[in-house]
Amino acid sequence: MTSLAGKTLFITGASRGIGLAIALRAARDGANVAIAAKSSVPNPRLPGTIYTAAEAVNEAGGRGLALKCDIREEDEVHAAVAATVDAFGGIDILVNNASAIWLRGTLDTPMKRFDLMQQVNARGTFLCAQACLPHLLESTNPHILTLCPPPSLDPKWWAPHTGYTLAKMGMSFVTIGLAGEFGPQGVAVNGLWPRTLIATDALNMIPGVSAANGRSPTIMADAAHAVLSRKAAGFSGNFLIDDEVLAEAGVTDLSGYAVDPSQPLYPDLFL
Repeated sequence: MTSLAGKTLFITGASRGIGLAIALRAARDGANVAIAAKSSVPNPRLPGTIYTAAEAVNEAGGRGLALKCDIREEDEVHAAVAATVDAFGGIDILVNNASAIWLRGTLDTPMKRFDLMQQVNARGTFLCAQACLPHLLESTNPHILTLCPPPSLDPKWWAPHTGYTLAKMGMSFVTIGLAGEFGPQGVAVNGLWPRTLIATDALNMIPGVSAANGRSPTIMADAAHAVLSRKAAGFSGNFLIDDEVLAEAGVTDLSGYAVDPSQPLYPDLFL
């Protein structure tokens, strides 16, 4: 399978950034895309809402569904999943993209921020999978793709921002567990992570870096498309890196993804 035409994707945090890029890439195939995110009203600091994202999906050739959903809230997640099934008849793909970030040390991490990261990242990934799996198990080619890094216990990733690393690695460990449980049932459960910084609004949380040192979210969208269009059976438990996925698909010239080709690319965290 090389196209996502007619497939239904449930993407969390898809009102902007990488989630929106993945949605638009699927839309170009003619996919149905549920945009599940909190952004229902315009924010002057963060462009994009669930409604503008769904409209962009429609304009790209897909069918968009705007769903106001805080993935910390169980009732909201189940309602969003039910609305997706009502609109499109099922769910073939879950993309766990939503994530909270706080790159500070222990003494500079308020517990409110710590709790937010754990609730959105690890717990949200688990909850969305739990809600979508009954429908994924009825799909002919079900995928769960989580934007999380290869799991690591290396202290160099934990010492600078233990709270955030715990939250992101929590997504990775959830992926391991779901892959072990549902991979044998034909669900492809995998992680995807970028080699370099990706130019999204999240970069504003990282002092000293700019979008010029990153790649466009389209590289993650193209890599995700290559993963999600694969046969699901027997393809589970992998922690994939965007450039390696594209190389396997025959794309080796990545220069077009650079925001500013004159600037050096900075590696992403956890690699």
